[in-house]
Amino acid sequence: MTQPKRAVVIGGGIGGLTAAAALHQRGLEVTVLERAPSLEPVGAAISLAPNSLRALDVIGLGDEIRDLAAWQGDGVLCTPSGRRLSRTDAAAAAERFGGPLVLLHRATLVTSLAACLPPGTVRTGVTATVADPGSVDRPARVSTPGGDLDADLVVAADGIHSAVRKTLFPDHPGAVYSGFTTWRVVIPLPDARFASHETWGRGRLWGSHPLKDGRVYAYAAATAPAGQRALDDERAELLRLYGDWHHPVPAILAAVRSEDVLRHDVHHLAPALPAFHRGRVALVGDAAHAMPPMLGQGGNQAIEDAIVLAHHRADLAAYTADRLPRTTAVARKSVRIARLNLLRNRAGIAVRDALIAGVSKAGPALLLRGFDGIADWRPPGPPYASVVSHPGTR
Repeated sequence: MTQPKRAVVIGGGIGGLTAAAALHQRGLEVTVLERAPSLEPVGAAISLAPNSLRALDVIGLGDEIRDLAAWQGDGVLCTPSGRRLSRTDAAAAAERFGGPLVLLHRATLVTSLAACLPPGTVRTGVTATVADPGSVDRPARVSTPGGDLDADLVVAADGIHSAVRKTLFPDHPGAVYSGFTTWRVVIPLPDARFASHETWGRGRLWGSHPLKDGRVYAYAAATAPAGQRALDDERAELLRLYGDWHHPVPAILAAVRSEDVLRHDVHHLAPALPAFHRGRVALVGDAAHAMPPMLGQGGNQAIEDAIVLAHHRADLAAYTADRLPRTTAVARKSVRIARLNLLRNRAGIAVRDALIAGVSKAGPALLLRGFDGIADWRPPGPPYASVVSHPGTR
């Protein structure tokens, strides 16, 4: 495939906008088609690890995001009673992986990514389908209600239940239910004083993290049948499941309104796709490798995809070869961690908690080892030179 000149991106989420920004910087004419009426994302906060921040460095956005985000300090892993199982050492993590873990609202990241694109690049309220994936000797064709678009490269970033993925790989079974549901809230809680924490219970977990602007991001997960919803409201369901857990969980729930709560069942791709491309169409993010959120790598891997795709824009087979093994390994690990997080067997929980506490006493390096090969990833090509890669250098 010759060097592409025109790209169409289907999906205006984090992966799609990162791909659009990276391709624009490579000199391509880019059009982003988003079916929602605006780019305001449905979601809450997102954690970005050193691997995705280095990817954002490639397009010159890493330092801006580090400045806008809350840098994660030391955190703790607890039981519902508040007994501490382990402590996260932020300085040790930054030293090991070459930078901090940061947290910000998804809307903030989307706004920064969209600002990298020329006016008129993003078209909202547009439903797009791939009519022809193209080949070496012909462009791909994308159909919209307003007419067809030809493209040298199509980036499919249309999410977990990707229609483009189904078009490219009709025999793949698609996303399957992961066995649990999640809740997320972002609320103002200016007087809150607590360290970031995650708490593991029986078939349930909760996490609380302060944001930079005085708000708090909290998330919860619990095993549940697919499609199950609270009969009255989701806040009442959270109170039922987590109301007697340790501080600050009750204080956060007291400040939550029913309309603040987002609930989504979790799905992942199993088995992995045979490839991340066909013809001139490439899949990124959840469309390519939807995974449970327990490693916090879903959005991070989408950002990596986008930067690597821009690097391999003229050779989509190389893109697949680069990304498929890595994302498959991360996704499989996310599935394993989800099962560990949400154990229901009391004996298994006791063994899990004792092992975590024992490893924690041996030092932070053993706990951090689980992110080796993930958070230490570096993008291909020379990155933009960040000046704030470590805590204390801001």
